[in-house]
Parts: sequence; structure tokens; C-alpha cells
Amino acid sequence: MKCILAEAEQERHYPTSYLVNGVMQQNPERPERIAKLKAGALAAGLKLERPTEYGLSAIAAVHSPEYLKFLEGAYARWRRIEGASPAVTPNVHAPRRGGAYPASVVAQAGYHMADLACPVSAETWESALWSAWSAIHAADLVRHGERAAYALSRPPGHHASHDLAGGFCYLNNTAIAAQRLRETYARVAILDVDLHHGNGTQEIFYARKDVLTVSLHADPMRFYPFFWGHAHERGEGDGLGYNLNLPLPRGTKDDVFLANLDIALATVKAFAPDALVIALGLDSFEGDPIAGLGISTKGFAAIGEKIAEAIKAPTVIVQEGGYPCEELGGNLTAFLSGNYN
Repeated sequence: MKCILAEAEQERHYPTSYLVNGVMQQNPERPERIAKLKAGALAAGLKLERPTEYGLSAIAAVHSPEYLKFLEGAYARWRRIEGASPAVTPNVHAPRRGGAYPASVVAQAGYHMADLACPVSAETWESALWSAWSAIHAADLVRHGERAAYALSRPPGHHASHDLAGGFCYLNNTAIAAQRLRETYARVAILDVDLHHGNGTQEIFYARKDVLTVSLHADPMRFYPFFWGHAHERGEGDGLGYNLNLPLPRGTKDDVFLANLDIALATVKAFAPDALVIALGLDSFEGDPIAGLGISTKGFAAIGEKIAEAIKAPTVIVQEGGYPCEELGGNLTAFLSGNYN
């Protein structure tokens, strides 16, 4: 299996701080994630491959032109504001969406950014593009015959909706990969095993029945992203019944997670997908700095094995969360060694 990565370009993005509980703190979505994850992929026997520059068409199939224009130009416009912060960080958010679209970059930032965990720095647009292109490249490898491919996407993407950034995410790499697969496959399933609910991915496909979205994550009642990811969210319109959320208690360990994974996989199998996208978050690890769930390194191996055994469809694995800790690379190796290589 191949690991798709544009290392230099994807490392450049790094807004150093973000707002948590009203306090500016060091951003855990750091460039060093790439080195740790790359080491884990290589240890699992993967071969590195650089993605192609794919332009915007596959990205624009998921995100609105208004939003993409904002992301591309926001930093240059922001720097023209005297005394502005080093990265685009809004001080006002839209009380409602729709209606008039503001001209001010400050207001547009508040319109297109769900929270203050997605500052836009000078390098954000370039890094987000290459991150998305890595996911597209992995999807194309699968479309052309590879059984599986791994996109080492950084920055991550599953909190980004069609026109909204959030939670360290700008372009929704998982959704972009799924939509790319739809060019070849009629039915695509997304299985998200990140610590956090993939609210952006859910939003993008919520009214569609050609893409199933399933997520296991820490219960959002008191955990990010708070407003999405609850069990009653089943889809709407044509998509009713094509979204499954399995919120888990904080601190959930391997046994409970794996039991819920069986429920998730039963739903994926009932959908009978032609292809699968795994939104792989390693932040559910018991020692991750975000500290939400209690999955062990052996647990990640079991997760990989269960998915590979249950779903035989061509598979794209897209990296989502998982923050710098000593075991990060080893957790990826454990997952990938579960019959994916």
C-alpha cells in the first residue's frame, strides 16, 4: 500500500495558538505530526508517493466557491488591517447564515469559521490544498485498481463543512475522497473512527443516499463539536437513514469501542458499499493530549483488523486527528498492520 504525502508543503501551515476555554493555548495540530505519522506508515511497510497537483475541481465538488475564494485570499486581506493578529481569527460570528454576504474579511472570517481552532496563516491555503490533493491521489489509486491507499492528510478535514472551517480543519479531505470515489463507484461508505464527530462530513452528505456516513466518537453532549454527532441524527430527505452516530462515554476503552464498531460495521455491510473511506483519527488513544477516549495501541490493531475483515471493498484511509505523543506513529502502524498492507 502507498502513503500519499506532500511533506514539505503540508508541514508549512502552523498557526501557533488557538482559543480554548477563553485562553490562547499552543496549537496541538503541529507540523511534527507528519514525521511521526510518516514513520508509522513506513514501519507498516507502506511506500511513499507524492500527490499530483489536481487543481480545484475535485475540491469544488464538495466546497462552495464563496468559501474557497475566502480561504485562498483571507490571509493577504487580513494583513492589510493595521494591528491585526498574526493569523486570521475573527472577533464576530454570524448570528445566522444566509441573507447578505459581508464584504469585510473580519465578517467573512466569522461567517466561514465555526470556532477559533482554525486560524488561517500565510501557509494555510497551500498546505490545505496539498492535504486535499493527497486524499484525491489516494482515491484515484483505488479507482484505478489498488485495494487500499493511505492519505497522510495534514491539516485534517472532517470538521470542515461545505462552507465552514472548524476544529483545525479547512478542506474536508474525507468528503473530497468520497466524492472522488463516486466518479467510479455508485455507493461509497464513510466510517469515521476519530475521537471527535466528523460534523463537516455529516453535513456535506446529510441529504444524500449514495454516501453513507457512520461515526464513532466521544459523546458531544459535553465534548467538541457539541452541536452535532448525537444519536438521533439520521439524515434528512433522501438521506434519511443514511447517517449513523454512535456517541461513546468519555474514557471508553477497547472493549466498548470494539463492540460499537461491530454495530457500525453491520450498518456499513447492510449498505453494501462499492468503496469505503476510513476517516482515521488516532486521537482516541488513551495517551493523546486531547484525552477523550481510552483506546490502546492493541486496540488500534483490532480496529484495523475488524474493518478489513468485515468490509472487502476498495478502501481509502484518510488521516484525521491524532496529536503529538510518543506512541502516535506506533498507533498508525498497529492500525495499518491489520490486513491493510
